[in-house]
Amino acid sequence: MSSGLGPVVAQGLVRSFGARRVLDGVDLTVAPGARLGLIGENGSGKSTLLRLLAGVDGPDAGSVRVPADLVYLPQEPAVDADTTVGGMLDDALRPLHDAVARLESLATLLGSEADGTGADVAAEYDAVLAWAVAHDAWDADRRAEVTAATLGVAELDRARPVGTLSGGQRTRLALAAALVRRPAALLLDEPTNHLDDAALDLLERSLVELPGVVVAASHDRTFLDRVATELYDLDAGVLGTDGRGGRRFGGSYGAYLVAQADSRRRWEETFAAQQEEIAALRARTHVDLRSIAPGRGPTDNDKFITAFKGARVERTRARRVHDAERRLEVAEREALPKPPAPLRFQAPPPAGAATVSVRGLRVTGRLTLDRLDVGNGEGLLVTGPNGAGKSTLLEVLAGDLVPGRHPGVQGSVAVGARRIALVRQDPSFDRDDLTAAATYAAAVGTEAAETVPLRSLGLLHPRDHATPVGALSVGQRRRLSLAVAVALRPDLLLLDEPTNHLSLRLAGELEAALDRTAATVVVTSHDRWLRSRWRGPTLDLPVRLSV
Repeated sequence: MSSGLGPVVAQGLVRSFGARRVLDGVDLTVAPGARLGLIGENGSGKSTLLRLLAGVDGPDAGSVRVPADLVYLPQEPAVDADTTVGGMLDDALRPLHDAVARLESLATLLGSEADGTGADVAAEYDAVLAWAVAHDAWDADRRAEVTAATLGVAELDRARPVGTLSGGQRTRLALAAALVRRPAALLLDEPTNHLDDAALDLLERSLVELPGVVVAASHDRTFLDRVATELYDLDAGVLGTDGRGGRRFGGSYGAYLVAQADSRRRWEETFAAQQEEIAALRARTHVDLRSIAPGRGPTDNDKFITAFKGARVERTRARRVHDAERRLEVAEREALPKPPAPLRFQAPPPAGAATVSVRGLRVTGRLTLDRLDVGNGEGLLVTGPNGAGKSTLLEVLAGDLVPGRHPGVQGSVAVGARRIALVRQDPSFDRDDLTAAATYAAAVGTEAAETVPLRSLGLLHPRDHATPVGALSVGQRRRLSLAVAVALRPDLLLLDEPTNHLSLRLAGELEAALDRTAATVVVTSHDRWLRSRWRGPTLDLPVRLSV
């Protein structure tokens, strides 16, 4: 037995599903001690790559080499339903206990040379010791207690079958077992789901302390910034370091953002230069005889000479025009696409003036709020644990819950806004059978849909515009709802967990747009990255102690 540590190596990985190629020649080497964050748009292949590295799925081409001591945790871990809570934790601890026990027996053998196998025993002792040190085997029991308590699974009945736990409980239990075991390679798919701040802190500290390989797919920007030593963007596109998709970047997420901003600037400059060259080449194709041979008209009365010279000039012109057309064709073929415009919230109507005043608000079993004032053009971040009433507050401000009109809603709510837009966590639309494009037009009106076409916003892929909204994913519906909010030009913008189900790029653009908008904004969020960078006032709702 050695320390068990070793690299994770992928060479030329290709994986397709039907006609769609998700991974196209991925090459990766992740050394022990390195922590690689996988990022990219939804559907870019992060989960697929993890499955290939874990051996759960096989590539169409390419190869994978990983340490034998590997743990893979998908978003919904597959566990034996009959395994008990205690059995799952004991299985994680058993190799560490066995290593300590083996060291003790080997130490006893080393003290006696009667069997003449001292050299072999010493070699095994060194190997087992290296493994035990790498896995911190002596501290395993204490680590198990702390990890289980922090992840909220310590109070679970040890005899309870894992199959009876909720999805969140199973995920946290599997994560606890993995962190206790400290494998040589740990593959994680969105590991921050279902975790509170204390659990997130423990997870991040534990991963940083692991001596082995960590590969984690995540949309959690704070997690990536604190844990990842390098990033692999599976959807880099033109913003990739070399202009192609799927590129590696060494450094934290914060440093990655700086590099991406620089890449964006280079893209814009290169695009502008290419368009200038294309315009010049187009002009060359329309050049006439005078521009090619000025002053070369007939100079004598010899018709033959004049015809001869004219034909030669015409051939010269044709050759140059043909050369310009060929160069134009190449330039247009190789030109970068136009950089998409970043997300922006349109200025509210000129007469828009949104203010919020709440007094003595009570929503039975959901929310209690004595006072709230938000001035015109101000921004408010609403935080608090699940169940504190954050979404309920937005429904009240949007007019979906009205005191005195809806049962259980009391208090005084005054919202001075001409136009309100609410982007919910899981948006629903009146008709699931309408396409995304038709739903957008119905929501914003024909005139606004023509002025601000859905395709111009870049929020929903063109291939999804003809898809019925009932067939869209939660993330796609969120993007459609966000597009409606942009086109409506609201003076009061209400956003419920706006960065959920969004790509990292779009989440960043959304936050920048919120900084620039003239509208009044009320946003709820658990997103640590957004919360840590919020520059306006914050309302922290306490958890409800009674129903």
